[in-house]
Amino acid sequence: MEYFPTPVSTQPNRAWAAITSLVLGIINLCGWIVPVCGGLMGVLAVIFGILGIKSSQRVLAIIGIVLGALSLILVVIFTIIGFSLASLGIDPSLIDPNQW
Repeated sequence: MEYFPTPVSTQPNRAWAAITSLVLGIINLCGWIVPVCGGLMGVLAVIFGILGIKSSQRVLAIIGIVLGALSLILVVIFTIIGFSLASLGIDPSLIDPNQW
């Protein structure tokens, strides 16, 4: 009787990347208001999510990608609004949200 060892998977399990993507996406939901911090963490969440998409934690990677992309969209929108207000010479501290 011959013994054949089970084949070893050549792809590493990148569950750590999926979990990192999810954590960065969740943290970024609180930090998207700061464009430098929110933009960087959003990009990292998407990159780690792409790395972890073929791991055993696929769902976590997809959620991390979605949260990272959502925060990137919010960062871009609020950066455009900030530059628009600055170019018009409007001081954001003078805007009263209670008037609406």
